[in-house]
Amino acid sequence: MSTNSSVPDSAAKHAEPVLLRGRALSVSLTVKDLPKSLAWYCDVMGFTIDRKMEREGKLRAVALKAGDVQISINQDDGAKGWDRVKGEGFSLRITTDQSVDEIAKRIKELGGTLDSEPADMPWGVRMFRLRDPDGFKFAISSPLAV
Repeated sequence: MSTNSSVPDSAAKHAEPVLLRGRALSVSLTVKDLPKSLAWYCDVMGFTIDRKMEREGKLRAVALKAGDVQISINQDDGAKGWDRVKGEGFSLRITTDQSVDEIAKRIKELGGTLDSEPADMPWGVRMFRLRDPDGFKFAISSPLAV
């Protein structure tokens, strides 16, 4: 164990500088109903379409962006079952310098449902949570004013 008894040696090693220096993270999500999800991401969340990908004349995926955040949504082909649960075990966090209260208000006005209302967190952010039509979880946060 390291000097901090709650952090194992392997985790302490990774706290030091490593080779990876990421500047951005994008995510690709498989959705049940691509047009429905596309409408939710654009009309409710405020993403814009970066590009559409078609195969054999059929829309299969859409790359979306909101500032530096990039999300690709891909049409599920059903091969793993239509009823499988998606988005369990993780949450995607989007940070912004905008007012999360105003973003949350706009999302609700546009028909979105929040899992939690905006609130100040002990780790220095104000945030709220919501889910997309497939159950993928998002946390939208901004730093608290100092």
